[in-house]
Amino acid sequence: MADARISTYLPPNVNPAQAAIAYGCRALPKLNEELQADDLLTRQKALMALCDLMHDPEHVYTAIRIGCLESLKALLRDTNDLVRIKTTEVLYIMATHNVGRARSCPAGALGIVNSGLIPSLVWKLQREEEEIQALLLDTLAACLMEDATEALASRAVPFLKEKLLSANSNIRSKAAHTLIAISIPLEGKIQVWQHDVIPILVHLLKDEEEEVQANAAGALMNATVTTEGKYAALDVEATGPLLQLLGASLSKVRLNAIKALTMLAEAPEGRKLLQSHVATFRVLEEDFSPAVQRAAQVALKVIEWKP
Repeated sequence: MADARISTYLPPNVNPAQAAIAYGCRALPKLNEELQADDLLTRQKALMALCDLMHDPEHVYTAIRIGCLESLKALLRDTNDLVRIKTTEVLYIMATHNVGRARSCPAGALGIVNSGLIPSLVWKLQREEEEIQALLLDTLAACLMEDATEALASRAVPFLKEKLLSANSNIRSKAAHTLIAISIPLEGKIQVWQHDVIPILVHLLKDEEEEVQANAAGALMNATVTTEGKYAALDVEATGPLLQLLGASLSKVRLNAIKALTMLAEAPEGRKLLQSHVATFRVLEEDFSPAVQRAAQVALKVIEWKP
C-alpha cells in the first residue's frame, strides 16, 4: 500500500504574472515572438519576463541581435498603460549596461540609438505620466552619452526645458541630468543657449534638492563652454548661486559648481568677479574629495591668469 510522503524539495518558483521562459537559446526568441502577440496578457507577461532577463549583459546583447528593440519600439505606442510602463523599464535596464566590456558586444544604449528609438522616446516624454517620464529621462541620458544627434533633431532641448519646471523634484533632477548629456556636443550647447535654458538652470541652483543643484550645475558647466553660453550665464548673475554651492555637503554639487565657475572665469568679466573669492577656492584645495581638489586647482589657475 502506498503511503503519503512530503517532498524535501521546495516547490517551483512560478510567477503567474510572468511568461514561462523557454530553455537555453530559445528563451529570448520566444519572448520576442510573444512581445508581438495580439493577446494583451501575453505581451504583458513577456515584458515581465524580459525585465528580469535584461539584468544580464549577455541577454542584452542577444536581445539586440535578434531584434527585440524593434518589438519594444512598437510597444511604446501600445494602448495599454502597463505595457508602455514595462517597455520603458526594459529599455531603461538595457541602457544601463555597458556590455561593450565584452569583446565586440555593443552597449545597450548604443543599440537603442542605432535602432532609431530616440525620436520615439522624446515624443513619449511629453505624453506619459511622471513615473514613465522618470524612466524615459534615465534612458535618454544613457543613450545621449553615445550620440545626441537624433535627440537634438527631435527638439529634445525644448521638451527638457519644460521638464526643468516640473513640480516633481525627481523629474527636475533627471531633466537636468539629461541636459548634461545632450549638451556634450557643440550643437547641444548651442541649442541650450538658443532655447533660453540657461536662466532656468541658474534658478535651479537654488533648488531645495541637492541632486537638482548638482545636475543643474553640471548642465551649466557644459553649456558655458561657448562664448554665448558664458555671457548668457553672466547676464543672469550665475556666479552668485554657484559660489553658494561651493559649501554644499554633497561633493558632486561642489565639483560641478567649481567646473561651471571655471568656465565663467574664462570670460574677462567672470574672472574679474571671481578674483575676490580666491580664498574660497584655496580652501577647496584641501577638500576630502580628490576630484574637488583638482577642480579647485584648475579654477585657481584660470581665475589668477593674467594676460
